[in-house]
Amino acid sequence: MTSRRGFTLMEVVIAIGITAFIGVVIGVSFNTTIANKEVIESQSEHYRMLRAAMNRMTREISAAYVSDRYDPKRYRDAYDRPTNFIGARDKLLFTTLAHQRLYADAKESDQMIVEYEVKTSPDTKAKGRNDLVRREKVLLEERMERGGTEDSLYEGAKKIEFQYWNSERKQWEDEWDTRRTERKTILPTRVKITLYAVDENGKEVKYTTQARIMLNTEFPRYQ
Repeated sequence: MTSRRGFTLMEVVIAIGITAFIGVVIGVSFNTTIANKEVIESQSEHYRMLRAAMNRMTREISAAYVSDRYDPKRYRDAYDRPTNFIGARDKLLFTTLAHQRLYADAKESDQMIVEYEVKTSPDTKAKGRNDLVRREKVLLEERMERGGTEDSLYEGAKKIEFQYWNSERKQWEDEWDTRRTERKTILPTRVKITLYAVDENGKEVKYTTQARIMLNTEFPRYQ
């Protein structure tokens, strides 16, 4: 009859220690993988929002327009008319033909008023965060600066800058206002958009694009 020798206590302890060490290594690797995945997803979402914001601004600004077809009895002059292009260095308010109706029977057209500005987020949970805020108003019957709905186009924006190309002087200008008599009938041919934000390393970076305005002359009044 042969005797069978089992594991000693020391061998069992060593085996348990090795198994525990392997488990710790696997756990750390798993946690690191999850953390890296979250970082990559956060960065991807950051750049997705950025591309979406820049593309939307480019599309809407490209369809900007002004019209002299308004009721002079209701609106006193170009300063008060329902369509204008009021551009400052840090803010842009204009009428555009880029509105997209979500419902077939909606009492809306392709016209709307849009405003871009960096200010405190309309989201009450944002705790004072600054966002690139977009205001949209689909009815052009009231004053441009009133009414509409706001939403965050890009979260955590530092600031935004606009510049307007004067094709006559061949230079960029910091403002453009069609309420002024000398610019009542004309829009800039291009708008430069520069958005400042913070990247994944906490550094401030800027992203720049341009929008070419197709209808840069006023719609004349019907004869």
